[in-house]
Amino acid sequence: MRCDIISIFPEYLEPLKLSLPGQAQRKGLLDVAVHDLRDFAHDRHRTVDDTPYGGGAGMVMKPQPWWEALEHVRTLGVGTPTLIVPGPGGEVLTQRLARELADEDWLIFACGRYEGIDERVYEAAADVMPVRVISLGDYVLNGGEVAVLAMIEAAARLLPGFMGNAESLVEESHEDGLLEYPVYTKPATWQGREVPPVLLSGDHGKVAAWRHQQRLERTAARRPDLLHASSALTPGGVDDRWGGALIAKATPADVGDLLTCTHACWLREGILNDTLTIPAQHETVESLTASLHEWDTYVLRHDGRFIGSVRGKLVDDTWHIGRLMVVPDLHGRGLGRALLEFIQEVAPSDATRFELFTGTGSEHNLKLYKKAGFRGVVQPNGTTVVFTKRRRGR
Repeated sequence: MRCDIISIFPEYLEPLKLSLPGQAQRKGLLDVAVHDLRDFAHDRHRTVDDTPYGGGAGMVMKPQPWWEALEHVRTLGVGTPTLIVPGPGGEVLTQRLARELADEDWLIFACGRYEGIDERVYEAAADVMPVRVISLGDYVLNGGEVAVLAMIEAAARLLPGFMGNAESLVEESHEDGLLEYPVYTKPATWQGREVPPVLLSGDHGKVAAWRHQQRLERTAARRPDLLHASSALTPGGVDDRWGGALIAKATPADVGDLLTCTHACWLREGILNDTLTIPAQHETVESLTASLHEWDTYVLRHDGRFIGSVRGKLVDDTWHIGRLMVVPDLHGRGLGRALLEFIQEVAPSDATRFELFTGTGSEHNLKLYKKAGFRGVVQPNGTTVVFTKRRRGR
């Protein structure tokens, strides 16, 4: 990932040489170059600002130095970069947006100062490359440098190989819409305060359930705006914070809804993968009823309406996950991600690894499983990807 930064204070970006960002540059994962905007101002005083047309307080950054700087930087890499301009009037930086930035091969960051950059620079830049204005939040800083430091670190730490333990990315705040659970280390007792006993129990299933509940409670207390459909999936049943949704073991009475949703979801999978040979496409009432004895199948309902399902089966030490599905009109609300998290939490204690598969044409599934910490291997048939993941602590 290449990052070019244009600023009138290049030294402001020195922290990028420290800690993990610095290590990433030394390992070749991240390429950062900082450019002084004043090098592209040609008067004796290297002027980069002037008074605003229409009057008003403050100064505006001139278009000529900015355009020359952008044109110069565009010659330094291969392909088309994306221009990122920090500003309070842009889209807010979130973990989702950080992942989008991490997927880019080349980013140019324009650090504005004073009252901002002449609007014509944005217009001209948009003619030759994508332009995004991104904000850290609803407040104003003196310049864009602080925001750029935050954006680069948020995106770069998602690059493969950046973090020593990739599992830590999966457990962090905001990765699945919830805040992170509280953490503890030695000693078990400090100033009369005890570590929660469940964390000392050695029961990984109970620990996972406790952590999930802590995440829900912490998010409700600190960031209730983040709670969405995923909060419905509290192991054990109902969560009133999402209208009383219930997840429970499937019974024969659920087979009709399971069959309808299975056919609807796997018709789409068949289109994406150009095949009509997926077993789910040929399920019947009889085969699904029989599968309830072989698989631990869970259904999610809201006010009685079937809205999703997932199932698991233990073979030796592997918890096989299958039939992860959400009714089509509720796609995009985080339910699939939450169901995937749930089925891992309820895996038997004997399970040491998880396994699932999908088609090579199912891009949404591929991204979902990778973000959840699974590693995929394309099978010899070239049409199937098998994903596996070690269970935490095993």
